[in-house]
Amino acid sequence: MNVYDFDQTIFYPDSSYCFLLYCLKKYPGAFAPAIPGFLARGAGKLLGVTSTKRLKEKIFSFVRRVPDVDGELEAFWQCHWDKIQPWYLARRREDDLIISASPDFIVRPAAERLDVRLIATPMDKRTGKIEGRNCHDEEKVRRFRAEYPGAEVEEFFSDSLSDTPMARLAKRAFLVKRGRVLTPWP
Repeated sequence: MNVYDFDQTIFYPDSSYCFLLYCLKKYPGAFAPAIPGFLARGAGKLLGVTSTKRLKEKIFSFVRRVPDVDGELEAFWQCHWDKIQPWYLARRREDDLIISASPDFIVRPAAERLDVRLIATPMDKRTGKIEGRNCHDEEKVRRFRAEYPGAEVEEFFSDSLSDTPMARLAKRAFLVKRGRVLTPWP
């Protein structure tokens, strides 16, 4: 099986950021109540006292005030599908796996449309709460091993060196930057 990070790898630039901006344009009032908490948690993250999980939950708390998240996701993917990278579409296989730190409710429609499997951060699309752990760094390996025990990774692709734990599982790993597959993993 081949395994891919999603944001800035298969999708460029970042689906979470794009969805957030998409919703901000349509529902600016959904963000106002979250701004003070977001600023406080953002400062806490910079100071090392707030976890990435708590910061993400605060950022995505806006979904509570979006009337039809599923409808917005469908519309979002309709107008952002062209950000799926052509190099991936040319090599996509049925046994591919996307593994992402992004909220699963954002990435799942793309994975389904691509007809590939997905492991991502489990987030409630009605509240923005993460149900479990943020799927990042070593957590990607833990979740991969739990869902696919004994599976071999032929190739792994990511834009970030923070995915080195997953890259180590692969027979071959590649760094992706700005829609281009670069040399093998450093």
